[in-house]
Amino acid sequence: MISFEQAFSDTEKAAESARRSAAGLVTRARALERAAKSGNIADIRRAQDRLDEALRALRQEVQNATSSWPFTDEEVEQYLNEQYADELREVAGGIGLNIYERDRNLISYPSIVRMLPRENAVKVDRKKISTIRPSHLAGLLLKNQTRSSGFPSARFLESLYSVYSDIVSGEDSSGRLMKATGRVVPLARIYGLITALPGGAREYDRSDFARDLYTLDANGPRRTKRGATVSFPSSTGARRRKDLFTFIGPEGQSAEYYGIRFSEDV
Repeated sequence: MISFEQAFSDTEKAAESARRSAAGLVTRARALERAAKSGNIADIRRAQDRLDEALRALRQEVQNATSSWPFTDEEVEQYLNEQYADELREVAGGIGLNIYERDRNLISYPSIVRMLPRENAVKVDRKKISTIRPSHLAGLLLKNQTRSSGFPSARFLESLYSVYSDIVSGEDSSGRLMKATGRVVPLARIYGLITALPGGAREYDRSDFARDLYTLDANGPRRTKRGATVSFPSSTGARRRKDLFTFIGPEGQSAEYYGIRFSEDV
């Protein structure tokens, strides 16, 4: 089985040949039109013969173009399931773009790519993309690296602080955060509350949350509007996968997040 990139290229070339042949047919038709306008019978006969030749050539090119895509629907779904990720990574590497695989997702910071085989598409972050030619998608991912996040880190920080405050104040009789040594809250608990509404975890899954944590951790900001400072303590006791949120940075570095703490200045 040939690659998707080769199949798309072959189909593109077949379509281009059909387009050129169609343009040739139009040219022959115009020549016949000019001959008829001027009344040149010899040119009319020549143009008619050439028009007929152009039509036969066009029929062949159209047939070539309509049969150029080699995959059945079942084969497309299978390819997306089994081979597409490797091909996309290889093509991306050719333009200097690193793509890493984690939890069946492809990560090209800051984008997360998910396969949608049954829909002949992929999902880039929260957007369904049907233009899946590997070279085209790699170009989109490369462009995404120069764009700002759709969920600004400052807003994300305030959301984390709001959920964290509700958890801590609910267990602290004073209703305030502990000074300087605020309590560490597992991020799994924060994530569970953020995605508590029906469909929340589907629309904003663990990889999305881990990506936003990584971006906040790497680029800031660190302080909320109320002056609380965020940190992400690790835990040597955190061994269960569901307790950890992992992400891969732009250079392939792995980051793990277990807990969050907000501390207020004394």
